[in-house]
Amino acid sequence: MRHTTALLCTLALLMSASASAQKLLVTSKSFKPNGPIPRKFTCEGRGISPPLKVENIPAGTKTLAITLHDPDAPLDGGFTHWVIWNINGEKKKIKRNFKRGDMGPNTLGQHSYKGMCPPLGIHHYHFKVYALDTRLDIDRNSYKEMLEKKMQGHILAEGELVGVYKKKKLEPTGGAAPPPEKK
Repeated sequence: MRHTTALLCTLALLMSASASAQKLLVTSKSFKPNGPIPRKFTCEGRGISPPLKVENIPAGTKTLAITLHDPDAPLDGGFTHWVIWNINGEKKKIKRNFKRGDMGPNTLGQHSYKGMCPPLGIHHYHFKVYALDTRLDIDRNSYKEMLEKKMQGHILAEGELVGVYKKKKLEPTGGAAPPPEKK
């Protein structure tokens, strides 16, 4: 009996480890992994979300969730640009300017996608996609951290696409303007 219990516990542990090891492949036709994000998806462009493609969605997926986070932002904990959940789990293509699903607030408290707008230098933007075994029943005012907490125990697979962006225009600082570029 003791051996049977130990064997069942080992099998359960292996099954849960293999389930959590599943990886989604997240890509975009607009930019390559770790490549520059086109201006139209930023504050210097239209400020709309880029198209994403999600592959390797496991059987049993009911919904997807997406977060977009900039850990390089000069704020404690970074800057969250997008929080969206309860996207149809069969949706393999997330179109640009996507608005279907439940949208939580970004760092500014807006229930929308907020285009990249780094104050200085190159920032890294992490598009994280989660395949969930349930539809989440959480408050629409849930920030990224609450979404992550509510997803625990329901994530079948996850994947990430990272892009980079550096603003072309400098913010006015009250100081001298940078010298013009030489041609």
